[in-house]
Amino acid sequence: MRGLKLFLKGLCMGSADIIPGISGGTIALILGIYEELVFSIRSIDLRIIPYSLIAILKSGYRRKVKEMFRSIRFDFLLPLLLGIITAFMILVRIISEILTIYRSQVYSFFLGLILSSALIIYLRMGKGKVKHLPLLVAGIVSAYLFLDLTGINLDHSLPVIFLSGVASICAMILPGISGAYILLFLGQYEYMIHALKNLNIPPLITYLAGAFLGIIAFSHVLSRLMKRYRKGVLSFLVGLMIGGLRSPISKIDGINVYTAIPFILALLLVISIELLARRRIE
Repeated sequence: MRGLKLFLKGLCMGSADIIPGISGGTIALILGIYEELVFSIRSIDLRIIPYSLIAILKSGYRRKVKEMFRSIRFDFLLPLLLGIITAFMILVRIISEILTIYRSQVYSFFLGLILSSALIIYLRMGKGKVKHLPLLVAGIVSAYLFLDLTGINLDHSLPVIFLSGVASICAMILPGISGAYILLFLGQYEYMIHALKNLNIPPLITYLAGAFLGIIAFSHVLSRLMKRYRKGVLSFLVGLMIGGLRSPISKIDGINVYTAIPFILALLLVISIELLARRRIE
C-alpha cells in the first residue's frame, strides 16, 4: 500500500517537473515527503560505482558493495521514481497541448496549491519560526530575482546537456525553482522534450548521468543542513515557494471565473488534506 502511495506521489512530482514554472520539490514538500526524499537520496553512496568495478577483480570489495546496496532506500526511491518516469512518459506527448488550451487554468490551480501549502507548512513549524523570518524573506527574494533573469542560448553538445542535468535536477528538489525552468533558461527544454519524445538515447543518457551525480551531491549538502538547521532550512524553502509564485502568476491571463475556480479548488483540496491529517493525528 505504501508503495502505491509513493508511486502516486511520484506521478504528481513528475507531472509538476515537466511543467515550466512548477517544481517537483514543491510538490514533495506539499505531499509531506520532502525530508524523507532528501535523506533517501543521500543514502546512495557514489563510491558504489568505482567499488562495483573494482569488485569484479578484487573479491574484498564485494562485501562493501553489498553493504552499500543494502543501505540504499529502495523501498522509498523505486516506487517514487517509477511514478516520476511514468508521468514523464505520459505527459511529454500531451503537455504542450494542455498548456496551450488550458494554460491559465493549469497555472491557477498550481498557484492555489502552492500558496496555501506554503502557508500551512510554515504554520506547522510551530514555535521559533519567527526568528527565522529573515531566511523566509531571503528565500522569497532569491526565487523572485532568479525568475527575473534572462535566458541564455547554449548549444546542445553533450557536455552542456550533462551540466544542464546537474543544474536542473538540483532545482527540481528545491521548492519554488522549476527544473523545467532551468532547462528553458539554458535553452535546452525544447531539445530535451524532443529527445524524450523520439527516444534519442545519447542526450538522454548524458542528461540522466548529470542529474544522477547532481542530485546525490546536492542531497548530501541539503540533508546536513536540515539535520542542523531544520526550521531555518524549511523557512528558506517556504520562501522559495512563495517567491516562485511569480512564474505561475505571469502565465495567468487575468482574473475571471475560469481562473478563479481552479484556484479555489486547489485551496479547498489543500485545506481538506490538512484537516484530515490533523484528525488522524488526534
